[in-house]
Amino acid sequence: MINKIKESIKNSLETKNKILNNEEILSKIEDSYKQICFCFKNNNKVLFCGNGGSAADAQHLSAELSGRFKIDRDPLDAEALHVNTSYVTAVANDYSYDEIYSRLIKAKGKKGDILIGLSTSGNSKNVVKAFKIAKEKDMITISFTGAKQNLLEELSDISIKVPSDDTANIQESHIMIGHIICDLVEKELFKGER
Repeated sequence: MINKIKESIKNSLETKNKILNNEEILSKIEDSYKQICFCFKNNNKVLFCGNGGSAADAQHLSAELSGRFKIDRDPLDAEALHVNTSYVTAVANDYSYDEIYSRLIKAKGKKGDILIGLSTSGNSKNVVKAFKIAKEKDMITISFTGAKQNLLEELSDISIKVPSDDTANIQESHIMIGHIICDLVEKELFKGER
């Protein structure tokens, strides 16, 4: 059993090492942080969406921005789009689960806002549909996906593709990347605060 535990940890570390040594991915992480800072500096907001574990990660990262990450500072306007369960279940029932995010982007999305979509496959229909509406509204789109070619990357201003096909490793890396971005955003927007 210990060997299986070690193998899981080793696989996770291998994925993170691939990110560490991939200049293209590192540049996209940097570009994402810069876009998010620009968004907040211009009184815009960052919206997140995903399904299952990716929804949990979306909620986690939006909380880091809207609450705090490492610095005691003012809140930032960030929200995970699935947190209103009455809305999600009503729209899924009355329209389709594929509509749950796109309808909120129609209602809330403004030019200059950012939509971050997390999807290990990059092909989640409701996230893809939300990105299409976001593009129509001149929002910035950032996707966190796995390595395979996917629909979200085609709709993304910035596409961060984790070099793995393993769902758990991809999600672990999404949180790591999200935490790096949150840290950089805080340091940039709240210089000198603790």
